Amino acid sequence: MKTINKFTNISLFATLFLFAGLIGCSDSGTSAYEDMDAPEIESTSPTENESEIARNKSITITFDQEMDPATINSTTLTVKRGSTNVPGVVEYSGTTATFQATNTLNALTDFTVTLSTGAKSATGIALAQNKVWSFSTGGNTAPLDVVDLGAAGNYVILAKSEINNNPTSAITGDMGISPAAESYITGFSQTAATGYSTSDQVTGKIFAADMADPTPSNLTTAVENMNTAYNDAAGRPSPDFFELHTGNIGGKTLSPGLYKWTNTVIAPTSVELSGDENDVWIFQIAEDLTISSDVNFTLSGGAQAKNIFWQVAGEVTIGTGSHFEGIILSMTGITMTTKATLNGRMMAQTAVIMDGNTVVQPQ
Repeated sequence: MKTINKFTNISLFATLFLFAGLIGCSDSGTSAYEDMDAPEIESTSPTENESEIARNKSITITFDQEMDPATINSTTLTVKRGSTNVPGVVEYSGTTATFQATNTLNALTDFTVTLSTGAKSATGIALAQNKVWSFSTGGNTAPLDVVDLGAAGNYVILAKSEINNNPTSAITGDMGISPAAESYITGFSQTAATGYSTSDQVTGKIFAADMADPTPSNLTTAVENMNTAYNDAAGRPSPDFFELHTGNIGGKTLSPGLYKWTNTVIAPTSVELSGDENDVWIFQIAEDLTISSDVNFTLSGGAQAKNIFWQVAGEVTIGTGSHFEGIILSMTGITMTTKATLNGRMMAQTAVIMDGNTVVQPQ
């Protein structure tokens, strides 16, 4: 009798287990077995609690399988600053979802990202649970300080090795070269004076390391200050914008702040810098800066060329007929092609090459 009851209990348990399994199958087709195939998040960028994130950063989520694009949207993927939703565009491609904020994210601010269980795989299986994580931006809440040019600011063009000009150019401001001698300034037909030279193409004076005192020591100081200014601009931390538009700034409006690129920056079309008279721009460029022909850089809102600094480790080329704004601090060299114009300064740790250009020092 006890044996029969034992087997009866086992049979009853098995029946209940089977019944529970059948109930576990929902109308959507999701079963305990299918849940094992629920999509998982392989990685996010930024990562959990990551800090010093650039304010133009795209937020990405990579899945372990293809998702249903219709379920990856602004409802299932949200970003908040406190309790406030951050407006943006959600896109999905391959196995990656991307959120790009409509406006630049606030500096030094915490943000929370949520991906809800409304996100489903291509086979209709939902995330097992909401994915929530946070990150914080870097950047600058206070305005940037200008780059101090020191004695280098006494010159509209300053170079170490060569200033070569294909006439006729029009330069407003003083020019200097050191440690190279005056013979490395060509194309200006200089007229010698004591400690400097003049030229019909220069509204100002021309100085070189082999001229009478105190010109050599003045130029030594100016070149040292130029190097210091370059290092200052290159070393500014916490960029507001990192790899913006992957280096193609053509057609863009650039707000004040610190920009950083690890590649070449190009401007195939015109660029606007918009800010007030006290705003500062610093552009850190690890490779070249190339401005195409007939590209116009414009300032709006009161922005001033004296507050715009282009720190370029590679070569700077300003295309034929283009107009450029700001102070160029170049490690490798600066070339202005035919009829290009500049409202700013050219400071090169090697050579400056010109071809019938107009250069005016900023006020």
